[in-house]
Amino acid sequence: MALKVKLVKSFAGSSGEMLDTIRGLGLKKFGEERILKDTPSVRGMVFKVKHLVSLETVSTEAAAPKRRKPRKVALKERARAYQAKQGKA
Repeated sequence: MALKVKLVKSFAGSSGEMLDTIRGLGLKKFGEERILKDTPSVRGMVFKVKHLVSLETVSTEAAAPKRRKPRKVALKERARAYQAKQGKA
C-alpha cells in the first residue's frame, strides 16, 4: 500500500520548517504528485503540512528511490570522460 500526496496549495509564506517538510516529501511544484510508502514518518510529514497537500491511499506499491552518486564522484567521472574525449580528438 502507498500514499499519493499532491501539493494543492502554494507554500509561499510558509515557515522554513514547512518548506523542509514539503521538500522532504519530494514535492517541488504546485500540482505535483508523489507516490510514497505508507510509513509513520511519511504520515507525520503529511500531517504537518495537511493544509497544503491532499492525501489519497492507493493500492500500488511506491517505487524505490533512485540512488545517485555523490557529486564529488560524478564530477570526477565526467572530468575523466572529457579528458579521454579530448585525447582521442
